[in-house]
Amino acid sequence: MSITDELQELHEQGLAAFSQAKGLEALEAARVAYLGKKSSLTTALRGLGQLSAEERPKVGQLANELRTDFEAAYATCKNALAQAALSERIASGRLDVSLPGRARPLGTQHLISAIVDEISEIFFGLGYTLAEGPEVEDEFHNFTALNHSPMHPARSASDTFYVRDLSEEGAAFDGPEPSELLMRTHTSPVQIRTMLAHKPPLYIISPGKVYRRDIADPTHLPQFTQIEGLAIDEDLTFADLKGTLDYAVKRIFGEDRQTRFRPHFFPFTEPSAEVDVSCGICHGAGCRFCAGTGWIEILGCGMVDPNVLVNAGVDPQRYQGFAFGMGADRIAALRYDLPDIRLLIEGDMRFLRQF
Repeated sequence: MSITDELQELHEQGLAAFSQAKGLEALEAARVAYLGKKSSLTTALRGLGQLSAEERPKVGQLANELRTDFEAAYATCKNALAQAALSERIASGRLDVSLPGRARPLGTQHLISAIVDEISEIFFGLGYTLAEGPEVEDEFHNFTALNHSPMHPARSASDTFYVRDLSEEGAAFDGPEPSELLMRTHTSPVQIRTMLAHKPPLYIISPGKVYRRDIADPTHLPQFTQIEGLAIDEDLTFADLKGTLDYAVKRIFGEDRQTRFRPHFFPFTEPSAEVDVSCGICHGAGCRFCAGTGWIEILGCGMVDPNVLVNAGVDPQRYQGFAFGMGADRIAALRYDLPDIRLLIEGDMRFLRQF
């Protein structure tokens, strides 16, 4: 049998192998057998060197035609198999529109955000406006202007997160000198910035995140949400402060709850007080939740110290003011009888979906 006859027979066999392939594995086997480096076509072409100069071009052309036909047959079969597989997947995965759909739970506002909005609305109703400020503060607005002494323990790195400059200049510094920038420890710097930017009378609230070097436990978090308020006007007294907070506490916890003011100390207010609310479980009789006292501490407050007014450019001879601050996380824990404040930030959907 001549090499031409061998190529003709190989042509018929190859086309049959490609057309009869029933799967990708069979098709790949046919490709290796007829187009691979060790294929029958390659073996047959090794005899070209034994042909005469007249036969060699004709046989070479026939071999090229075989390879072209094999490649076309391979591509056609591969496309057909891929289309068949796609059709099978579509048919097997077809949706039954008569089946009920999967319910997707709707997202809701986080409990802390809801408490912040609710308390803000209470004070908006009293004529207060919203004030905001940066979370990265400097020592003047966070401590100095608020009457903290240079040696006050809150300024230490053990209590406050200081911010280090990681630019080229800051990275080159390797000494012990502390940074003047810090993560604000309260939202009181917003009060200073507001007094410096606007003239009295001022009635503002400033909710926002604050940061302290606390170990997370059932009653403390290193990052929490604080809501502070400030009122600056002529002839404001401690009685105005008591009336405002008593009204707000009743709106937050209920009309049947009572408030109690206890003397305290804060650097930025004088006189200062801590405010308690009557226990909602024992109603003042004393229980384990309130440690047998009948009262639960909820916030701190006081009349703005004249030094703070001077630092903020306000005339203390003409204007007086009061300030207060509360933790939204603590308010939420007390309002909903949560045993551990960390539940609010752990992201457990079984807990969060209850509210």
